[in-house]
Amino acid sequence: MALALVSASCASPLMTLPPGPGAPAGDGREALTQATTACRAVRTISAEVGVSGSVGGHRVRGQLLVGLADPAAVRLEALAPAGPPVFIFVARADTATVLVSNDNRFLERGEPTAVLEAMTGVPLGPDELRLVLIGCVAGADSAAVQQLGDDWRLARDATTDTYLHRTSGTAPWRVVASIRKAGDSTGWRAEYAGGAQGLPSAVRVTALDGHRFDLQLALSQVEINQPLGDDVFRVRIPGGAEAITLEDLRRSGPLGGRK
Repeated sequence: MALALVSASCASPLMTLPPGPGAPAGDGREALTQATTACRAVRTISAEVGVSGSVGGHRVRGQLLVGLADPAAVRLEALAPAGPPVFIFVARADTATVLVSNDNRFLERGEPTAVLEAMTGVPLGPDELRLVLIGCVAGADSAAVQQLGDDWRLARDATTDTYLHRTSGTAPWRVVASIRKAGDSTGWRAEYAGGAQGLPSAVRVTALDGHRFDLQLALSQVEINQPLGDDVFRVRIPGGAEAITLEDLRRSGPLGGRK
């Protein structure tokens, strides 16, 4: 199983965010630019990602190899204790492929967000996943930045509230949390910690309903803006592999245990 089921334990509390709506921030452009300069320069990222937490009521733990490129390209490999990856997920633009190696099953020409959610329970597309891992903001307008006290700013766009924080008046602004708003049950919250050069080393992604998923992602061996060729985002389907549907993947995806 790619991400092993482990015994349940209590999750740590989420970060306390200041209440809004606040007032227009005179320094909104400067704060947003300072907080996102490093992440906006990221075109590719590869990393090892330690995963722990819960999905669908099951505790999970495991290790992924991740490669992402702008625009909308992703490769995820779930490492096994020995041998080939337990699964490989690749997506480019609007097409995704999954190879579940231990069962010799595959799905081709899937919609990336739907396939990734079926596998992991987390409703993120390739570009959203890249932005979450680097702690970045896609379309926030500096004119919409609100001041929430001296050391907090709230940047808003049509879908996402992004919180900027500095530890003192002379410290740099950093993105510390994002809340993806949705009219259905797919909303989520991400929190960012640690890291160097303006990028996080730890990310927590939690469903807004408090039940569907709560995952901690620890990044290591991070490489930024190294070339990722087209072959990275392809997967070879071995002869004799069995084709499956999206519903098959939902019932028995590599996160395991769901029926």
